[in-house]
Amino acid sequence: MTTKSEQNISKNWDRVKQRLRAELGEEVYSSWFGRVEPEGLNDGLLQLSVPTKFLQKWLESHYATKVLSTCKAELSGVSSLEFLLRGPNTMVNAAGAPAGMSVDNAATSQSSGAVPRLQGGAAASHAETPARATSSFRPSRQKHDGSPLNPRQNFASFVVSASNRLAFAAAKQIAESTSAYQPKYNPLFFHADVGHGKTHLLQAIAWEMKQNSRGAKVIYMTAERFMVEFADALKNGEALAFKDKLRHADVLLIDDIQFLKGENNQKEFDHTINALIDSGRQVVVASAMTPAKLKCLDPRMRSRMAGGLVTEIGAFDRELRLRILQQCVQAEAGECPGFLVPDEVMTYLTDKLTHSGRELEGAITRLRAAYQLTAQPVTMQVAMDIVGAIVGGTEPRRVRIDDILRSISQTYAVSRGDLLSARRTRSIVRPRQIGMYLSKQLTSRSLPEIGRRFGGRDHTTVIHAIKKIEELMNADPNLRDEIETLKKDLHH
Repeated sequence: MTTKSEQNISKNWDRVKQRLRAELGEEVYSSWFGRVEPEGLNDGLLQLSVPTKFLQKWLESHYATKVLSTCKAELSGVSSLEFLLRGPNTMVNAAGAPAGMSVDNAATSQSSGAVPRLQGGAAASHAETPARATSSFRPSRQKHDGSPLNPRQNFASFVVSASNRLAFAAAKQIAESTSAYQPKYNPLFFHADVGHGKTHLLQAIAWEMKQNSRGAKVIYMTAERFMVEFADALKNGEALAFKDKLRHADVLLIDDIQFLKGENNQKEFDHTINALIDSGRQVVVASAMTPAKLKCLDPRMRSRMAGGLVTEIGAFDRELRLRILQQCVQAEAGECPGFLVPDEVMTYLTDKLTHSGRELEGAITRLRAAYQLTAQPVTMQVAMDIVGAIVGGTEPRRVRIDDILRSISQTYAVSRGDLLSARRTRSIVRPRQIGMYLSKQLTSRSLPEIGRRFGGRDHTTVIHAIKKIEELMNADPNLRDEIETLKKDLHH
């Protein structure tokens, strides 16, 4: 029988999630809180369940105080908090026991994986407080199975454009293969700036292969998780089990390899990758830099990484940014009926948030939070405030069109007069188009105003220039780097 307390938790838990999402940001929320579920409230103790031991420990050590304060604000009667471990296939009923099992019977199959309760925002250590026996949870998985996966990061939610099409196609080919598949290229190596979709593709491969149930052994883990699990294995005498688990994976996906530190960790990584590749098993690696720049790897491993398919995920063009925003709005509207973002706000966000997909997702998340908290329609002023909070730290000075003209003139050795003239030689047209593109990206001037400042040109000429430069940036990494350098110089 469902108690009033449980009904209250179920009713108000969405408010807890919304508040955590708004205060911590979409990236943090999706990574750590998407699979947290409330299980019961007894004598002021709120029990929350998670599917993995790693997530249980991480939340206890990093976010317990934050979660407790939020729960106290949104749920009446909460004074302490406890994270519990649930099994991957365990369905918990209203009374807190696995489906098909009575509360009394459930007590006989209890797990010792509960984290000590937290009171007053302070986490108790495992040494000081014995783990509580619980009636509804059991270990979720075996050791060394990798990092948690975000269910939102799948192929269906990945927006494809010219800048990421090759990476997407390669990822799909691996995900659609069988466990006996012999890789045509190995390893597959993605590199890109932060927030451009590397993690999304790695997790999409893992989700696709796991959900299709072809028997393939797929492990996704970050470099940090690799180091933590290896250290734990050495400490607990389980090094052989760790090595065996990873080296018998059909597909091993390693994220953020640039963070791999420590000689022992690097050697073990080298041995693992060599063993997998030599036995014809697929390796996929993601990094913020090319293999040649990975000083955390020895020269032979850098060479081996470069010997596979190395593909860059390029900068987001305007069309891609808009499509990502549209998808984010659609997803949020599915959870929050009535949430709408006007076209003018979408255009503004598209033009101002140019660095990463995380910025775009974060902006829509904050707009949704503002809508829910105020019950007021989304306005341009709200959007401007949000953009200011997101990019304020990266734009220390206001950029003017005069600044852009001066910078373009110095960089490309073209006089200001030529930039504003009617001359159409290639040596002048391209710098002029770059200047118009930067004016749209870095200033609040309208298209007609930009055209007027560039020699009295029509706004359609400005639109053409912007699209042309975006196309060239997608095809030419050197030009993309040039323009990024110009942006940085203009901001300082």
